[in-house]
Amino acid sequence: MKNLSPFFLLLLVLVFNSCGSNASTETESTDVVKAQVGDQDVEAKLKELGITLPAVPPPVANYVNSVRTGDLVFMAGKGPNRPEGGYITGKLGQDLSVEEGYQAARLAAIIQLAALKAEIGDLNKVKRIVKVLGMVNAVPDFTDHPEVINGFSDLMVEVFGDKGKHARAAVGMGSLPRNIAVEIEMIVEVE
Repeated sequence: MKNLSPFFLLLLVLVFNSCGSNASTETESTDVVKAQVGDQDVEAKLKELGITLPAVPPPVANYVNSVRTGDLVFMAGKGPNRPEGGYITGKLGQDLSVEEGYQAARLAAIIQLAALKAEIGDLNKVKRIVKVLGMVNAVPDFTDHPEVINGFSDLMVEVFGDKGKHARAAVGMGSLPRNIAVEIEMIVEVE
């Protein structure tokens, strides 16, 4: 069965369902299709990656971490919270290298996942990471914004597979709050 395409497996499941197969066969067939098309347990994937989601810090001003409307969750911008406390600060192209910026964006992704989990309760409810806006604290002649924000995007794809692929903007800013290296917001579709 490993050589069968996910589409063909899905077709088999639909045929089994229409033929009145018993419930256990339906469940087994559905599980095979999910395994073939890349559905994965998000919590297990985070554990495999060695990521423990931190407590979500309260907003630093008059806003909320997320707003849910229908099946979309709009996440407030998050910065690169260090596990030991504080933020990664500084300007890309002056104080920080592209690799340090990439790691800062990855930390912003981890805190976004923690805030999202606080909102929806279970990250397995994510249907799609829809849109990401990555803001980079950079000197005027810095041009590697996409490479920095890849730290966020790469983690979303590692954790969610194809559901983590998203539309994105990666832009430079003259400054960011408290001199953080990056601030990243996202829109997520959920069940």
